Amino acid sequence: MTYTAQEWQLSRRPEGRPEPADFRLVERELPAPDEGEALVRNSFLSVDPYMRVLMGTAQPGVPVYPLNWPMTGGAVGVVVASRSPGLSPGDLVLSDLGWRTAAVAPARRFTRLERVPGMPDSAFLGALGMTGLSAYVGLARIAQLEPGERVFISGAAGAVGSLAGQMARLLGAKAVIGSAGSEEKVAYLTTELGFSAAFNYKAGDVHAQLAQAAPEGIEVYFDNVGGDHLEAAIDALNLDGRAALCGAISGYHLSEPPPGPRNMIELVKKRLTLRGFEVGDHMDLHPRFARQMGSWLAEGQITFRETVEHGIKGAVDAFLGLLDGRNTGKAVVQL
Repeated sequence: MTYTAQEWQLSRRPEGRPEPADFRLVERELPAPDEGEALVRNSFLSVDPYMRVLMGTAQPGVPVYPLNWPMTGGAVGVVVASRSPGLSPGDLVLSDLGWRTAAVAPARRFTRLERVPGMPDSAFLGALGMTGLSAYVGLARIAQLEPGERVFISGAAGAVGSLAGQMARLLGAKAVIGSAGSEEKVAYLTTELGFSAAFNYKAGDVHAQLAQAAPEGIEVYFDNVGGDHLEAAIDALNLDGRAALCGAISGYHLSEPPPGPRNMIELVKKRLTLRGFEVGDHMDLHPRFARQMGSWLAEGQITFRETVEHGIKGAVDAFLGLLDGRNTGKAVVQL
């Protein structure tokens, strides 16, 4: 038995913002699964900002996508055929074999999932997946958020930021402030997600808008943007403040390293802690997160949006739209 699949490959390394010509869609015949393997048809693919880093030049400790080879990323799919005792046709599974319609791989590459009533399967790429875990790890472990503290979240209408803001409130934050790239997204944060305040970073100086939204300063910063947001947050952080550095999308397209924040001396003066993290290093928290997030979702205390592109041909456009800020909440591709 053979199975035809389509897959996106990186054909050249982007210079600055990626362009459609940097990618190519390839069709190939997949073999039947060998012993210990499974054939999975993907249903949803994840597109995420970190993928831009993987398209760049290799650096120590940072793997990159090989050219002319299928890219990887989160995917939820259904087992079509299996020669592994742990997987059966019809099983819902999670893998890192995204950017393609189907894949044949060893069974260890797939994690069997149990559907959650009322939740779309795509939630395992967002609120119930690494996206939600990233928000949880950043707040609970990296920033060590305490009840009564004030939190600022940059890129707060995105996949991680929108969940982090709601989690911060549920974990006892006194105030949650967010930045977003449009007035519509600002309204979404304050009316639907329960943020205390939010501002449009495109409408004025980030320093000034943050100071106005948080006149008493902040104790915790969750960074998805970097750049001017990080600099403004350093100024706003109070004594012994902490920042969880999850991403820096503002610098992903730059051909030259951006200048560091100009106020680094504040880290010394205010005894600040800035700590970057990769969610994969904190998988020990996943069981606790899964229980807590499942409870929050069941009780309606956390909601989420998805920006959905349809069809494998739309995957690159979905990714470029994510980098341009066209998405609200998690960006996924439905196949």
